[in-house]
Amino acid sequence: MKEQRDNRPVEKSLKEYARGIAGGLLFSFPLLYTMEVWWIGFIVTPLQLIMLIVATYILLLGYNHFAGMRADASLRTVVIDSVEEMGIGILISFILLLLLNRIDFDSMSLSEVVGKTLVEAMAVSIGVSIGTAQLGGGNDDEEEKERDEVNKAFWANASWWQQKAGLVVLALCGSVLIGGNVAPTEEVTMLAFESTPVHILLMAVFSLVLSALVVFFSDFKGTVRRTGTNSVAIEVITDTCLTYLVALGSSAVCLWFFGRFDGVVFQVAFAQCIVLGVLSSLGASAGRLLIK
Repeated sequence: MKEQRDNRPVEKSLKEYARGIAGGLLFSFPLLYTMEVWWIGFIVTPLQLIMLIVATYILLLGYNHFAGMRADASLRTVVIDSVEEMGIGILISFILLLLLNRIDFDSMSLSEVVGKTLVEAMAVSIGVSIGTAQLGGGNDDEEEKERDEVNKAFWANASWWQQKAGLVVLALCGSVLIGGNVAPTEEVTMLAFESTPVHILLMAVFSLVLSALVVFFSDFKGTVRRTGTNSVAIEVITDTCLTYLVALGSSAVCLWFFGRFDGVVFQVAFAQCIVLGVLSSLGASAGRLLIK
């Protein structure tokens, strides 16, 4: 699935497909088992589906550019891989929903089948991309080691804007993947209704602290240390706040898409973003680790 695919042995290509499928299932199984997502597939409009597909494809492009392959990969390679990953995500979603008896051609219209499959497939596609890239081939794979060296050199010499752009894209992928699994559930709305302002404030503080701890005080394998003139304290504050803003933004979009803002006042909608932001910030921090 990655670059130079035409010159690769069939065995290596099959391994990459297997890693992609494993990643797609690993990161998206909760959504495939969530009743609220099945309902969304029934009521989602064609415009919402188009928006979802476009947004997911843009995320795949960003992920594949910044972390999914060699940093010097061509635009053509990134575009083709993103299309391929989305196709695999759709196929996995359809097969799993069929297996779980969530698709019935006798009682469901074609629009419901398509809507349910595509809504599930977008999260699966991101998981496929992450699985292909991050469930790597091991230290004995010369191509994997070469890719890691190219990426380390790229990020070590990247401009401030390139670093922040990569941070935002990867944080967004991580937050959507983790937060999106919980956004459709009733529990987020229930917690938002029942939480006091003190609880909401403590959740926000906890999310910020968690984000800082995960990235800056945990030694995760495969992360790339960035260099720069800023002090560690400034980098911690800036990147942590930026990551949390990305997590809140992705939480708001996911909640809106799954209809969690319908019929609620602003205070409750805001509280839902903070509640979901606890999980989304963890996913965003994990995404940032890929270029840290």
